[in-house]
Amino acid sequence: MGQLKDAQAGTDSEARCQIVRSLDIVGEKWSLLIVRDALRGNTRFSEFRDSLGAPSDILATRLAKLVEAGVLEKRAYREPGSRERSSYHLTESGQGLALVIGALVQWGDEFHPYSGGASSRMVDAHDREPVELAFVTASGEALGPDEVSFVPGPAARVTW
Repeated sequence: MGQLKDAQAGTDSEARCQIVRSLDIVGEKWSLLIVRDALRGNTRFSEFRDSLGAPSDILATRLAKLVEAGVLEKRAYREPGSRERSSYHLTESGQGLALVIGALVQWGDEFHPYSGGASSRMVDAHDREPVELAFVTASGEALGPDEVSFVPGPAARVTW
């Protein structure tokens, strides 16, 4: 669980690329929105369906894929007088996507703002102060995007 099958990864160079591997898990429509809603506390199929308006069959498929990839874990629950159902909870891997969701929120606010204002804000969970994402060096210095370089890693087959 949490690993891509070799057949899913495509070519060797695609398998080496973190972005290709990540998008194979969360790149389909609805997947990141499910994660967003899970970060907001939704756990039940009906909550995701009502919040997203996604067709039930597609929602079920996306939830199953996120469970298989180790982003969500499925837990059984039963309400009195009802059949057993499943709830969906973020794993450590799923919680790690908070940075991705936050980056998309920040990017959307900055470059594609909605005229009616933001639909969500990022705040410190303890004191509710606004927070933002940034590139930060190991010594704690914040860098702008133009000060960061993406360089070949050990699995790269080409130099840039």
